[in-house]
Amino acid sequence: MLLTGFSTGFSLSLSLIVAIGAQNSFVLRQGLRREQVAVVVAICALLDITLMTLGVSSLASALGSSPRLLDAIGLLGALALAWYGMQALRRALHPEALTGAGTGQALGWRAAAVQTLSISLLNPHVYLDTVLLVGAVGARQPPGTQGSFLLGAGSGSVLWFTTLGFGARLLAPWFGRPAAWRVLDLVVALTMFAIALGLARGSLHLG
Repeated sequence: MLLTGFSTGFSLSLSLIVAIGAQNSFVLRQGLRREQVAVVVAICALLDITLMTLGVSSLASALGSSPRLLDAIGLLGALALAWYGMQALRRALHPEALTGAGTGQALGWRAAAVQTLSISLLNPHVYLDTVLLVGAVGARQPPGTQGSFLLGAGSGSVLWFTTLGFGARLLAPWFGRPAAWRVLDLVVALTMFAIALGLARGSLHLG
């Protein structure tokens, strides 16, 4: 059961975070330049972990005495994940490449920290992904497994940003291939559909 919670959190976190966007492009850029990589990676991962913990704990606490409302939140989360899965399928049909611009002024650690916080916290999707979606799935985990779910979700975030930042120079050719993103988005879509189905079944008490 604990392993199931960990794997659910891990796969959900990676599915939500692996996409072409401003945050990933910035992390890749800093990795390619070997510039304040540890600062950028640490901030991205810690923000994810903090927001996911907030989402799971707040929803579980607020909705614990309202099972019907928790079921409704679960169904909304399932619909949102299904929508994300459809978006991943669309990206797979029209894949792009993730690139990190190698030009621009060098950043000190303070400037890098400010840019990372701005890119992360000013994106409304970060709250939908971490607080609401991860929170909805985590709040519906069986009693005693929410900790392992959060550990898995946090591990997924740490693994992704660490790999993207510190492995940028090795992975850049791969990230620059649209065909590779087609395969990755297909995996993301299938993962999201599977988690959405499980969340919907749990919310509808279908066993």
